Amino acid sequence: MITFTDFLPVPEPQLTKVKFNMRAGDGSGEAWDFLMDDHEHWINLSRWRTKQTNNNMGNARFLLAFAQYYPYGPQYFIFGGAFEVSEIKPDRYDDLGYDLIPLPLHEDYIKRLIIKLETPIGRSPYLRHYAGVQASLNPEVYELAPDTKLGTFPGYQNVRLRHHELQRIIANDEPSWKDALSSVKGVYVITDLSNGRLYVGSASGEANGLWQRWSGYAHLKNLTGGNVELEQLRAGLGDSHIIGNFQYSILEIFDPKTRADTILKRESFWKLALDSRTHGMNLN
Repeated sequence: MITFTDFLPVPEPQLTKVKFNMRAGDGSGEAWDFLMDDHEHWINLSRWRTKQTNNNMGNARFLLAFAQYYPYGPQYFIFGGAFEVSEIKPDRYDDLGYDLIPLPLHEDYIKRLIIKLETPIGRSPYLRHYAGVQASLNPEVYELAPDTKLGTFPGYQNVRLRHHELQRIIANDEPSWKDALSSVKGVYVITDLSNGRLYVGSASGEANGLWQRWSGYAHLKNLTGGNVELEQLRAGLGDSHIIGNFQYSILEIFDPKTRADTILKRESFWKLALDSRTHGMNLN
């Protein structure tokens, strides 16, 4: 077993705390989702100060922050960074009471390192002194992923993928993503984040639905899925423009048995609704 403290040494153990974030106190979301998509909210989870001293930083100058990695279970936490801690003066309670400055310490492990606690923890012991965490929670290194984790499929209405993320999902056959995208046909939108222009397309006839259609976009030797409009853009601006600026989202999903002409009519509707022919990247 590789222990937590052996793998994540710190320069001043007595002045370091470890925080195991699970969810926002106001019920607005899970810590892992904030770490993935909302950096400010993620940082604020560890900046909160209460009147209960056992939940606060005390005299700690440094913090290692973790988010509960719920895809694996309640005992698993993923590393979210190391920070220098300073109190906000005058003291604030039940408010953001600390400033956190990101440190380079172990930054290569952010969103990659997953630790496993011996038993699930309740809400009260989520903030611990580094010097005693090994004895009290017996954390062990469970996984060091080769790349940053993307998480499980978030639901069709929440898909928002940059091109490098789409590449990894397709290349790694991410199970939850593959199952979800293979089980539906649909209409999707590609956004060029450099200028806001949109391209509306559909997976209407593919046997494996959106997964098959988006696999074409993910392939570095393709990138356009064979779309004439995107081929023209690629010829003019190069592969790097697509890889650096394209984002993929889902507008509408359909049962795999839905007729192709029904989906194509909906694709046409979305082109009109988003005006992607006049002000976007659709030519027809």
